[in-house]
Amino acid sequence: MKFLDLAKVYIRSGGGGAGCVSFRREKFIEYGGPDGGDGGRGGDVWAEAVDGLNTLIDFRYQQHFFAKSGQHGMGSQRTGASGDDIVLKVPAGTEILDEDQETVIADLTEPGQRVLLAKGGNGGFGNLHFKTSTNRAPRRANPGLPGVEHTLWLRLKLIADAGLVGLPNAGKSTFLAAVSNARPKIADYPFTTLVPNLGVVGVDGHEFVMADIPGLIEGASEGRGLGDQFLGHVERSNVLLHLVDGTSEDVAADARTILTELAAYSPVLAEKPRITVLNKIDALDDETRAERLAALQAEIGGPVMTMSGVSREGVTEVLRALWAQIEPTRATRADDAEPWRP
Repeated sequence: MKFLDLAKVYIRSGGGGAGCVSFRREKFIEYGGPDGGDGGRGGDVWAEAVDGLNTLIDFRYQQHFFAKSGQHGMGSQRTGASGDDIVLKVPAGTEILDEDQETVIADLTEPGQRVLLAKGGNGGFGNLHFKTSTNRAPRRANPGLPGVEHTLWLRLKLIADAGLVGLPNAGKSTFLAAVSNARPKIADYPFTTLVPNLGVVGVDGHEFVMADIPGLIEGASEGRGLGDQFLGHVERSNVLLHLVDGTSEDVAADARTILTELAAYSPVLAEKPRITVLNKIDALDDETRAERLAALQAEIGGPVMTMSGVSREGVTEVLRALWAQIEPTRATRADDAEPWRP
């Protein structure tokens, strides 16, 4: 298992150290008085998005993350050392969910983003804090506050500019392999792709990231096949590329199946900009190609492009259409970015 997009973790922040009850005892100092120090503060638990990760596989082997507790206070007004923080390094695009797997605590979409998951407990006061004009020798100190314990879920949603959707064997992996250096598994049977794949695609001097997910089948929203568990990886895409197998007997029904499953998963995903392509046209004669193209256009209610990932016919036109949808979002992000300053 090299790819993991859902992980359960158990976290606990450090408890605060207890305050100290101590009195100064030195020769020739008759009234030393209280000198108990405070306890140290417990460590926090943080999550941070980092570059270079695209899976949560590290959390398969370690699920428990406990920050250090603070040290107890000591005499001579010495404060205990604070506990070390602990940081969970997660890929950019990770959602942090509560134990119910529904409540979103944080969504880390940019490298460097950090969120505090559990705050460490404060250290207790030593008896020096309780000295007053009427109580010159207090014999009490506070215990430190306990740490906070949580059970959380980490869910990764890959960040890609374009997402590939379609039935199994629609040619998604073949297309991704043809236009990028990604090498997904390709075979002549359904569900060849079992985990999402990412590829960097270039066209006309521009580059963008494309995500290929396992194929959907009718009833995927109800758990059939691999279900819709991987649709989250195309949620962040700016545009969807819907590939329809041109060698299918009923291309309209195939397209309807995918649109139904997208709508069942999320209305937001169903309303994303979408480019529909009739794929594998190299295996069709002119008459069959025209017939199935017309049937697909009638079902979609809009224009449909044609291409072949094997012969590369129409591939460049499809990539240009994708870039036309992606380019405005790049310009928006550039405008929002702060200018560089030395």
